[in-house]
Parts: sequence; structure tokens; C-alpha cells
Amino acid sequence: MQSRKSSLLLEKDRKNIEKLYLDLVPKVPESKQTCKLTLPDGQTFELPILNGSDGPPMIDSRNLYAKTGYFTYDPGYTCTGSCVSQITFIDGEKGELLYRGYKIQELAKTCDFVDICYLLLYGELPSMQDKKNFDTTMKNEMLVHDGLISFYKGFQTGAHPMAIMVGVVGALSAFMNEDLDVKEAVQREISAIRLVAKMPMIAAIAYRTARGLPIVYPKKKLSYTANFLYMMFADPMDPDYAVDEYLAGVLDKILVLHADHEQNASTATVRIAGSSIANPFACVAAGIASLWGPAHGGANEAVLDMLDEIGDSSNIPECIKKAKDKNSGFRLMGFGHRVYKNYDPRAEIIRDVCHEVLDYLDMKNDPYFKIGLELEKVALSDPYFIERKLYPNVDFYSGIVLNAIGIPKSMFTVIFALARSIGWITQWREMISEPVLRIGRPRQLYVGHINRNVNDRTERENSYDTLSVLTDPPKKGFSIYKP
Repeated sequence: MQSRKSSLLLEKDRKNIEKLYLDLVPKVPESKQTCKLTLPDGQTFELPILNGSDGPPMIDSRNLYAKTGYFTYDPGYTCTGSCVSQITFIDGEKGELLYRGYKIQELAKTCDFVDICYLLLYGELPSMQDKKNFDTTMKNEMLVHDGLISFYKGFQTGAHPMAIMVGVVGALSAFMNEDLDVKEAVQREISAIRLVAKMPMIAAIAYRTARGLPIVYPKKKLSYTANFLYMMFADPMDPDYAVDEYLAGVLDKILVLHADHEQNASTATVRIAGSSIANPFACVAAGIASLWGPAHGGANEAVLDMLDEIGDSSNIPECIKKAKDKNSGFRLMGFGHRVYKNYDPRAEIIRDVCHEVLDYLDMKNDPYFKIGLELEKVALSDPYFIERKLYPNVDFYSGIVLNAIGIPKSMFTVIFALARSIGWITQWREMISEPVLRIGRPRQLYVGHINRNVNDRTERENSYDTLSVLTDPPKKGFSIYKP
């Protein structure tokens, strides 16, 4: 009898949980307006218009092909809405960023990264008791399987930490795949917490593996961000090693600013991978791969490369001249943004942090900072930059800050991935929670050959030498390809 009561209680709890999660599932709003599309043959079709809580209205083209036989052409999906969401909102014209309706400026003043994780996962800011319980849950899931640690040994010293991150996070799916049913709300929550909780250790071991250093394990008394710094920099032979709490707070603020950013390239990658009901950890690994590029998460690393190339403030006028010349091939990294047509609100916050941390470290003569300040001055006063709204963005300042506190350049994008893990997994959970899930399937405008005839192989012309850029192996002596 007791067993029967327990099963009924569990079923009741499960229904309550499902109802709770339904509140976090976005719904497509009803259309109250339509627009007309006229085709070249004169046929006219009505298409619904959708209005969200904020932002531009969207033309609902879900039935466009069925009605008209036409698709839309939109490279980069710059004018295409791929989902409904209630997690993050960006107003590029006003320079606003909201997490669950809260302005990033207000959150950055009063919340730490664990607060933000709770907010994105559950839709509300945590109370003191909520924070305590959630923090305990996260720390209980921070350690990674010992078998996963062995996986790091397959990477050679000197490997880029992001290459390691792609492999190891993907490997999580091999350790946490048994009985995982992403259609179960409880399991989606557990997967989300496990991913975010384990990311500091995964990222820290990636760094230490790349450097050939021994692993350092986390401590429950340390905060989320302090634990990451401890696992990254601590000397196992020094039991008294302590993390600088001020610098831990600086890094924590960077994590807050990067926690989520609407439907960017890596988030869209996670969603498309997840639309096939793939393992969530594999989906996030795909997001990490997308983030790696210098046009996305690697931008702050590219900023330091640019500052190295400039070398000295005296070279800035020539660099500005080249930046204005489209044919020069030189680009000022960390200026402007794909979405923000005003000042990046995160840049306003990190700019102040940049000045404060360099004061704290007595590094006002840091060459990156000096060149950066001069570039900033130019960008905010030169009509060329002002007219095009090419203001310094968050990557411009975060690279300088991370370098100042001692983070190696190769770890900049890893820290971005550490921060964005909560955004990715929340976006994944939101999508998987929807009652109707459609697998991602972009279309194409095909411009290739059609109806070619297959000739006999003996009649075909040799083409490899003209079509391939690869060179032949040496004609004499011995040759072996490196694996």
C-alpha cells in the first residue's frame, strides 16, 4: 500500500513539475493583422503578422511554400525568426539587453553568475534560500567522472583549449546518456544543472592539459567563479593558495555579461542540433565549435592579436587609415556589432571594470591598455566610426581585462563558453519543452548544374591537376604522411 501511495505521490509531483515548466515554454502569439504578397503572375496571398512583447513584427512565412510555391532567400538568417523565446531580448537600435525582462546593467550591479543561472533556468531571481539551495545543488554536480579525466590524456600538450573543450563536452554524452529522455522535464533540468556545474572543472582541466599541469580539484567553500580560478591556477604543492576575491568578482561579472545573447550563431547551432533530439551535451559541444571562430567568441582573442599587430600608439593613425580602406584587408577587431546599432550595453559595464581592475593591479601602463585607450578615443570622435556606429564592443574591453588578471589568450574563448553554457542549455531546454518540435531544415537557392549525362570513365577528361590545389608526393626517396 505504501508503495502505491509513493508512486501516486511521484506521479502527482511529476504533473506539478510539468505544469511548472509549461510556464517557461514560449507560445506563438495569435495574429491580429495580415499583409499581402503579390507574385509576378498577379496572384495575391495574405500572410499573418506576428507581434511579440517587443521588437519588430514578423511576417509568418511558415505556410509560404504551401500557399505560393516560393521560399525566402536570407543568407545568415539576418531577417528570419527561427523560434519564439522568452529568455533574452536585444534592442539593437536602443542598445538594450534583457535577461528574462531585466536590464543587463541592473543585473550586473547586484547579481552574480549563480543568480543569473537561476534566473535563466527558472525565470525568476532567487531568494536567499533559493540561492543557497541552488548553489549547493550546483556544487554537488561540479565533479566530473574519473573516466572523463582520462579522456584528456589523449590530447597532446600545446593543444588549443577550445579543441579540448569541443571533444570533452561532447564526450559527456557518453557518460550521461543512459536512460536520458529529453522529453522528461525533470531530466532536462538535471541535464542543464549538470552541464553548467561541470563546466568550470572541464574548462580548467582543458587549460592544465594544454600546459601539461596536474589536475586541481574544486572546493565546496569556494564560489562558482573562484572555484574555476582555483582549479586553473592553484599549485597542488601549496595548500595555502588562495584566489584573489576581487579578481574572482571581476571574472564573475564577465560571466554575467556573456551568459546569453539571443539567437546568435552558437545558440542557433545548439538549437538546430537539439532539434534532432540529440544528446544535450553533444548539442552544446556543437555550440562550442561555433563559438570558437574569431568572428564570434574568439573576437576578444582577436582584439589582442590586433593590438599586438599595432604594437605602439604611434602606429594607430596608419591602422585607422587601413581600417577605412576596404581593400587593405585590415580590420579593427572589437568595434561595432552585428546587432547593436548603438553602444553595446555590456561594453559600458566592462569599460568601467577595465579601468577599475587596471587601477587595482597598478597596470595603467599596460601596453594593451594604452593602445586600447587611444583606439577608443579615435572610435568615439572620428566621424567615419560615428556615422557607421562602430563603437567599441564588449570583446574590445574583455580581452584587455582578461589579459590583465592573468588569463592566457588561448583561454579567452573557453571562458566565453563557460559563461554561455547556461544560455545554450536554457535555450535548448526551452526548445525541447515545446509541444511541437520541428527539426531544423534551412532551404537553399540552387544554382548548380542540372541533368548532366554520365559519360563512361574512359571518355572523361583528366581534371584533378587543374581542380585540386594539393601537391604530389616526392617522386624519389621515402615519404610518409603524418597522421
